[in-house]
Amino acid sequence: MGLDSVTLQLFWDFVKAKEQLLKSPYFPVLFSFTVYMTFCLPYIALDFLSTKVPAVRKYKIQSLSYPTLGMMVPCMVQCVYHHVVFIFPATLAHWYWRPVDLPVMAPELPRVLLDVTVCLLLFDFQYFLWHLLHHKVPWLYKTFHKVHHKHVSTFALTTQYLSVWELLSLGFFAAINPVLLNCHPLTEMIFFLVNIWLSVEDHSGYEFPWSTNRLMPFGLYGGAPHHDLHHLKFKCNYAPYFTHWDRLFGTLGRNLDLYIAYPHICSIFLSGK
Repeated sequence: MGLDSVTLQLFWDFVKAKEQLLKSPYFPVLFSFTVYMTFCLPYIALDFLSTKVPAVRKYKIQSLSYPTLGMMVPCMVQCVYHHVVFIFPATLAHWYWRPVDLPVMAPELPRVLLDVTVCLLLFDFQYFLWHLLHHKVPWLYKTFHKVHHKHVSTFALTTQYLSVWELLSLGFFAAINPVLLNCHPLTEMIFFLVNIWLSVEDHSGYEFPWSTNRLMPFGLYGGAPHHDLHHLKFKCNYAPYFTHWDRLFGTLGRNLDLYIAYPHICSIFLSGK
């Protein structure tokens, strides 16, 4: 057994020691909300700092737009409401339908990496099709997706500022993929962590030298600039993470800085007119 396998097994043994918590019907909703808020908090702090500290402001994608407390509070209130009223019953049904089974052995690291990657690629494809459809069909956009576009300059708490339909449908995609791949429970938890983190990073409004899109080569991953332009323009960049589907369908938008400076010119360019 290699060092990575031993480390994973030790970590899995530590997790399994909390078996009663993991098997509780309350765990999924608490896990979801706690992880989401934990990932949002650093960006919330940066939003307040960026108005006063130029060293932080230079990493803001739309440097003239700052979320206020009055913008953040409704997002937070809606998030709590959705978790209590909708996500908890949904996770309770999932818990009843698929009881938690904790195997003794941890998964092998290569299998974890493969399964998490495939889950992300599947989710990216599902979200792309779902997202494109909700932009191309006016009734779907106005009824379900428009609320998410209230803010043209995104900040971390806008990640889950969604209609109930959008929240539950995207949650379904995230939950069903590990089931389809028969993932180990530890792999499933890691996928949820990565997926929530990438979603928050996408909506953070910041691009750092260590941002995911900077670390992944050849422009394969769009990251926060990719999604920020979607909120600014609406008619491009429908995939949440990777760029290959937007490239294939001709919906890839570019040049965010240019668009902010010259929106009319870029609107003509991006629309193909």
